[in-house]
Amino acid sequence: MATTAYCVKCKTKRDIKDEKEVEMKGKGGVKRRAMTGTCPVCGTKMFRILGKA
Repeated sequence: MATTAYCVKCKTKRDIKDEKEVEMKGKGGVKRRAMTGTCPVCGTKMFRILGKA
C-alpha cells in the first residue's frame, strides 16, 4: 500500500518508502495511529497521522 505524506525538506507530497504503522502520543495521553517511513528522494523521516480504526 503506497501511502503519501508531505516531505518537509522537499516541500512536496511523496509516497513513503519503508512504511510501517506506529502509535504516537496524542493529547490527554491518547494513542494516535500514524504511518512512518522515509522520503525516497532525500531520506528525511516522514509521518502521516491516520484516522481511528
